[in-house]
Amino acid sequence: MELNENNIPLDPLENLSYKARYDYDLVQKARNGDQNSFAELMDRYRDSIYFMLLKMVQNKDDADDLTIEAFGKAFNRLDLYTPNFAFSTWLFKIASNNAIDFIRRKKKNTISIDQAMGGDDGDEMYMDLKSDALTPEELSIKEQKMKIMRNVVQKLKPRYRQLVEMRYFEQLSYEEISEKLELPLGTVKAQLFRARDLLFEILKSSKENI
Repeated sequence: MELNENNIPLDPLENLSYKARYDYDLVQKARNGDQNSFAELMDRYRDSIYFMLLKMVQNKDDADDLTIEAFGKAFNRLDLYTPNFAFSTWLFKIASNNAIDFIRRKKKNTISIDQAMGGDDGDEMYMDLKSDALTPEELSIKEQKMKIMRNVVQKLKPRYRQLVEMRYFEQLSYEEISEKLELPLGTVKAQLFRARDLLFEILKSSKENI
C-alpha cells in the first residue's frame, strides 16, 4: 500500500478526475458481473476507440473488428486494472497495442509479387511465389476446421448464432447486418462482441481444437 510522507495510506482515486472515478465505479460493478456496467463502458468509449483504430488501420471493417477485440481483451483483464491511472488510458493502450500487432501481422503476411527487390549484386530481382491455391490436404484440413466451427456456433443462442453466421460465414459488413436485422449498428456490434466471447468460452471448454 502506498503511503504519503506522514505514513498515511493514499487514496488511489485521489488523483483521478470525476470522469475517471465514475469509470472506476463501473469497472468495480463489471468485475462483479453487472452487464449494464459492461454495456455503459462500451457506450462511453466505443466511438473514440473505433476512430483511433480507423486512423491506424485505414479500413472500416478491420477497425470494427479491432474495436470489439479491444473491449474483449480489456473486459477479460479487468482484474489487472488499477486506478493508478484512468480506465480510458488503460483501454486505449490495449486497443493501440492490439492494432499495432494486427498491422505487423498483416505486413508480414503481405508480399507484392510486382515489387522489385535489390539483389546482392545491385541488380533488381522479383519474388517467384508459388500459387496461393490450397493443396488437397490443406483444403481437407480447412473444411474440417470449418465443420468444427459450425458445430460450435450451433451451441450459441439463436440471436448470437445468427449474428456470427452473417458476419463470419456470409461475410456481411456490420452495416449490412444492421440493415437486414433492422437493429441499431451499436447493438449489432455489442452483441457480436458478446457472441465472440461466448464462442471463446465454448472453445476453451471443448475437447476439439480449431
